Amino acid sequence: MPIISVEALNKTYPVAVKQPGFKGTIEHFFRRTYRSIHAVQDVSFAIEPGEVVGFLGPNGAGKTTTLKMLTGLIRPSSGQVSVAGQIPFRRDRDFLQKITLVMGQKQQLIWDLPALDSLRINAAVYGIGDREFAGRVEELTEMLSLQTKLTQPVRKLSLGERMKAELMAALIHRPKVLFLDEPTLGLDVNAQVNVRDFLREYNERYQATVLLTSHYMADITALCDRVLLIYSGKLIYDGSLDSLLERFAPYREVKVELAEGCATEQLKSYGEIGSIEGCVVSFIVRREDLTNTISRILADLKVLDMTVTDPPVEEVIGRVFAAGAVA
Repeated sequence: MPIISVEALNKTYPVAVKQPGFKGTIEHFFRRTYRSIHAVQDVSFAIEPGEVVGFLGPNGAGKTTTLKMLTGLIRPSSGQVSVAGQIPFRRDRDFLQKITLVMGQKQQLIWDLPALDSLRINAAVYGIGDREFAGRVEELTEMLSLQTKLTQPVRKLSLGERMKAELMAALIHRPKVLFLDEPTLGLDVNAQVNVRDFLREYNERYQATVLLTSHYMADITALCDRVLLIYSGKLIYDGSLDSLLERFAPYREVKVELAEGCATEQLKSYGEIGSIEGCVVSFIVRREDLTNTISRILADLKVLDMTVTDPPVEEVIGRVFAAGAVA
């Protein structure tokens, strides 16, 4: 049985419409009119226990609205949602014991107190005894390499250390389902890697289900075999990341290092230019044109080095969103 089941999920917000000027203000006060904003439209998917699924979409696509419905923070306009056998918007105690929501840059730790004090508060909220609490703190502290940090005030921790402590606070009750909204937002490269490694280990150790949104494609490629793509409130793709890349990357990236620079107009004759950095030029070439294009480049230009690779995954995702639909 899926641990997360979503069927025909919709969320519509009424938004007041006001005309400019004094007359518009008076009319707005006495006779208010509204228009409907369809934040999420007819979204359906299912996630099995233990899966780590990426949830991708541009800003305003409906990702966070969907997460809020899955965690019970807002009620759907229509449709069916089940998480861990519970209906989220009822906010039953059993449901809250089984899930957690982590939003990047949204802290739950008390700023001027040591992180350990906030963890004790969370443990009391979830009814975790002292002995069990000590064992969980020791285990999570070791997994996150925070042994010497929990007794320091939160305000004295680095951003990466603070994010690790936030994860500890969110996981102290050992939830079955993790909803992670931009958990590596603003972190440096090393801190991002540490958070990814922890999430991978936590998933493997506890078979926790993870639904992850991120604008860092490295998070998705490191953790997720399956991705959901949402665009303008509609789910446009549900499948493996590899299949997405294979289906929507019918081209290769040809990177050429030239002995001397060339005019941009001349370079455009060989295909779409991905980037130009000095004498290094990247071309985006359709697979069926690859052999002919490489032959022309080698014949016409003074080439020092050449590599042919698949395009970066973020570029593929960007092209899917630019198309706005998946057939």
